Amino acid sequence: MTKVYCKKASYDYAVIKPVVFEMMDLHCAGRIRAGSRVLIKPNLLAPAPPDKAIVTHPLIVKAAAEYALERGARVQVSDSQAMGTFERVLKESGIKEALRGLDVEWRELNTSVAIDIGEPFNRIEIARDVMEADVVINLPKLKTHAQMLLTLGIKNLFGCIVGLKKPEWHFRTGVNREMFAQLLVRIHKAVNPAVTLLDGILAMEGEGPGRSGVPREVGVIMGSSDAVALDVTVCRMLGLDPFSVFTNEAAKDLGYLPEEIEVKGELPEIRGYRFPEIVPLVFGPKALHGFMRRYLVQRPVQDDALCRLCGECWKYCPARAITRDRQKLAFDYEKCIRCYCCIEVCPHAALRTEEPLPGRLFKRLKRDSF
Repeated sequence: MTKVYCKKASYDYAVIKPVVFEMMDLHCAGRIRAGSRVLIKPNLLAPAPPDKAIVTHPLIVKAAAEYALERGARVQVSDSQAMGTFERVLKESGIKEALRGLDVEWRELNTSVAIDIGEPFNRIEIARDVMEADVVINLPKLKTHAQMLLTLGIKNLFGCIVGLKKPEWHFRTGVNREMFAQLLVRIHKAVNPAVTLLDGILAMEGEGPGRSGVPREVGVIMGSSDAVALDVTVCRMLGLDPFSVFTNEAAKDLGYLPEEIEVKGELPEIRGYRFPEIVPLVFGPKALHGFMRRYLVQRPVQDDALCRLCGECWKYCPARAITRDRQKLAFDYEKCIRCYCCIEVCPHAALRTEEPLPGRLFKRLKRDSF
């Protein structure tokens, strides 16, 4: 039986440290030894302070690092951020200050090695530091995600794909969310973290995972040696069908869903959690897909009052569907693959999803006809 541990916690180091140490003991005892190479993979999406709930809290990173150091390991904290420099992310997140005085190396993931993750993807490039570590500690943040619904343990390891290879994979999987979810599950299995510890103390709801999301107090740390089991349990805590999350459905289809999951500790019932609306991107005859993507289906839009035309969205867009048109953004919705990377990386929360008026009218007519 696969176990998922849940503990109430707050951002008080006297509370966090024993909780993290206990969960690490349960899953890493005997695996982290003197001389072990331990890589800690938090969620470092972008430069942001802890109170925005965009990155893994620095005290959780610190506790995981101290646990490994006390056992004589060589510890590295790494990620491949979506925007900003790695140094800036560490500074603004508070992680650099939290690790001050500890014998920890922090380094951006910037070189890759080809790994066969199976059909249909075969050999893909994953960060060399991750694949060469003896132990990987996965530290995701509980956040909503405009494309995948939630970003939890499995999705966090997409950060092991280096730099612009991430938007390249978004483009290659296109509008097929199920295919992208399968890719995420395959990457997770290749990395095979020893433990996944979820920062769910201050979570994010709404249109996450970037600055368009809204922080929400949940007050838990959750841990498991099986990220699939943890992700499924988080959904149950939030009152959500676990298989409405694409990565959980993909894990089930690939045969990675545990037969039984036992929750150790008190799993709270979180009511009224706000999720992004996930709608089908295309349907019906292929000849109509271009029309649908232009006029019917959900799409990213600009908030003129907040947009500063900084360029982060069009630089990161994998489909090259965003350009600048004088003092506004111009979206090519036929090219747009609805990965919502633009919303994810926008530093000013100036982008959101919106269903166009024809799409809303079509949905209403379709509903009223039944």
